[in-house]
Amino acid sequence: MTTAIKIADVAAPCAGREPASHETTNEAPAVHPPSLADAIRAALQDMPRCQPGDTKDRIRAMHEAARQRHLADHEKWTRNAWRKRQHFFANGVDLEPEAISPKLIQVDTSEQRDLFRLARYTWSLPYSRGYGRRLRFLIVDAGHDNAVMAILGLQSPPIDFPLRDQKIDYPLGRKVEMVNQTMDIYTLGAVPPYNHLLAGKLAVYASASREVREAYWQRYSEAVTEIEGQVLPAHLVMLTTTSAFGRSSLYNRIRFRGREVAQRLGETTGYGNVRLNAVRDLYPQIKEFLVREGYEGRMGFGKGGPKEAWRNITWVMQMLGIKGDDALHHGIRREAWAIPLTKNAWQYLSGKSRRPDYYQASFDRLAQHWRKRWMLPRSQRKLELDIDWRDWCREQILPMITPPSDG
Repeated sequence: MTTAIKIADVAAPCAGREPASHETTNEAPAVHPPSLADAIRAALQDMPRCQPGDTKDRIRAMHEAARQRHLADHEKWTRNAWRKRQHFFANGVDLEPEAISPKLIQVDTSEQRDLFRLARYTWSLPYSRGYGRRLRFLIVDAGHDNAVMAILGLQSPPIDFPLRDQKIDYPLGRKVEMVNQTMDIYTLGAVPPYNHLLAGKLAVYASASREVREAYWQRYSEAVTEIEGQVLPAHLVMLTTTSAFGRSSLYNRIRFRGREVAQRLGETTGYGNVRLNAVRDLYPQIKEFLVREGYEGRMGFGKGGPKEAWRNITWVMQMLGIKGDDALHHGIRREAWAIPLTKNAWQYLSGKSRRPDYYQASFDRLAQHWRKRWMLPRSQRKLELDIDWRDWCREQILPMITPPSDG
């Protein structure tokens, strides 16, 4: 039996909220709007905008407070999961490059979910669960006890993405329908020691594999997905993404059989939710203010998700007279990339092709190409430069994914 799914415009502005009908907060102290506005402005000043010429380390530092806050909130889970799953993370001394055998696994079990989350915690960006439609994958090394090499996470795409949209002449009235046949890569990369052997590029190849779009079909073909009364086919024709720290080498020069797997679209203008992380500590007061003003809705950060929370924050700032540019202009110009999964992706999204003409490369074939083109040459260069992945110990991971101890 099929089920109907209504896909929302995931980038729609926060508008038209219904007044709250329950959960009043009689015992909470009142929040005086000028005081809340001053507190928000002060918090934003504590996270200055990225300036031209800032290094990637400077950009990472902008995210560190939010990242550490999440690690502290989830430290108990992290330590328990690490105790049970640490044997899935490799020691460098055990790796033999010739024996590396990548395998792509769709995240489904609790063990796989733990491994995905632990791997994601090793990075310098705050953790994100993604939103909307989601697909998650592990890349493991069958040649070394299924050690985690890399992860890939897909989510619903932004409806408005200028660098993508300027390349597509959407059929009249069908933009939302077309965009929702794409997905956004919200997380992608490798974990130590495989990052030293360019396993991040393997994750890019994985995103373009036949298995990923087949996984999408298997998950969504049994559902009748409707947008404004139209049935949406379960086609996945393109992925899009933006780099985390400005210019990125991760997607650069990714080719297979003469075609560009990842196509550069340009650079973003430096707007987004990065600086709103500085306001998150004020979220209890922001929720209280919304309730008192009659706008409760879904509150996010555990109830409604982070995206809903960001919408609530920007909604309150508008109500308090804080200009959106003050908060949303972070100054990080990110590279935007598209990964077409079909030979006619741009034409299909423009309504000029009726059916997607898919590339058929399997993950195994793409992984073999990665081994020869990237991994094995890098393993030799690392040895020649005396930069040895074999120095890596899995015990180094736990301090990376838990907050620093006092003293």
